[in-house]
Amino acid sequence: MITKSIPSLFTVGNLFLGIISIMLAFHNNYDLAALMIIIAMLLDGLDGRVARALNAQSEFGKELDSLSDVISFGVAPAFIMYVVAFSDMTPALGWVVTAIFPICGALRLARFNVKAGIPGYFIGLPIPAAGGVACTLALFHESIPAPYLIIAMLLLSYLMVSTVKYPNFKKVGISKKALWLTPFVIAAAVGIALWKPEQTPKLIFVPLVLYALLGLKKNVRMLNRRRGKQRDSEEWVRSKHS
Repeated sequence: MITKSIPSLFTVGNLFLGIISIMLAFHNNYDLAALMIIIAMLLDGLDGRVARALNAQSEFGKELDSLSDVISFGVAPAFIMYVVAFSDMTPALGWVVTAIFPICGALRLARFNVKAGIPGYFIGLPIPAAGGVACTLALFHESIPAPYLIIAMLLLSYLMVSTVKYPNFKKVGISKKALWLTPFVIAAAVGIALWKPEQTPKLIFVPLVLYALLGLKKNVRMLNRRRGKQRDSEEWVRSKHS
């Protein structure tokens, strides 16, 4: 029974860090707030793997994971961005852009729970990746004008509810033999992050953005192929009738 509860502890840890992140942002500790989201991403990436390794997957765990993700990767990053960059602009604009992000994240999670995906891929940008980009992007608010941050938040929101395909690395499992290493991996990651709390989130920003752009690039390439095939078929029809 205790073994079955272990994956949920990772999920609750994810939720706990999301709530702590909101409180840190409220007290203007933005670097540490973003760092909490990054560590929450680590826990989110492990809960499913641990569940599969222990054969402890359940509908309860699935729903708890989604509810936790809405807070940690939807509400918390949006709140960080609002406090950092949107609170001084026209209230209606700041409120709407901030609200759209977690709403799209919730829609993305609901679709994931009820609709079968494509093996090896996510449909739409996963909310942990979107939240990670948003909270780390907020740390660059002094060098990036607010209008560009608004565009970035709206783009991330769109990518979450889009049909763009993203590689799914969650299926890479953990063997039972390697399971005992998990606490040490988490402790090491947390230790490194706390050692350089101002730099770690900014370093994580780069791979997260590359992942977000990867799916977009593949989608553009797919659209170009479709247009090319459509153009070829139209030319074939014209040549046939001429």
